[in-house]
Amino acid sequence: MIDKVKIDTADLSKVVGYKCVSGNENFFQGHFPGMPIMPGVLIVEAMAQTSCVMFLSRPEMGGRLAYFMSIDKAKFRRPVKPGDLLELCVEVVKDSGRRGKMKGRAYVDEKLAAEAEFSFIIIDRD
Repeated sequence: MIDKVKIDTADLSKVVGYKCVSGNENFFQGHFPGMPIMPGVLIVEAMAQTSCVMFLSRPEMGGRLAYFMSIDKAKFRRPVKPGDLLELCVEVVKDSGRRGKMKGRAYVDEKLAAEAEFSFIIIDRD
């Protein structure tokens, strides 16, 4: 769901991801005919994937997977449409090693499109 992630190795409490929203995305086929809008759950998924890239980039996390545990306080402020560049700003609320709680905000043209808090757990592949 994401195209690019910028990780500042000097500050591993924040990360920024980007999603170029293309009109060719299959979810636009039915959401909504004649007025395509990116589903909110996929915006939250893109924020979660951005945070997981940051966590899983740590050397000690090699070969692991991240699973969603919860989504809280999700709010959708404006529609995300084909052609938009979604900027996904995510910050750590709580880092417990293999568990994390994050706060994410998604912007289009510097305007807040969505926000949510979410948590995940990192597991071994085995």
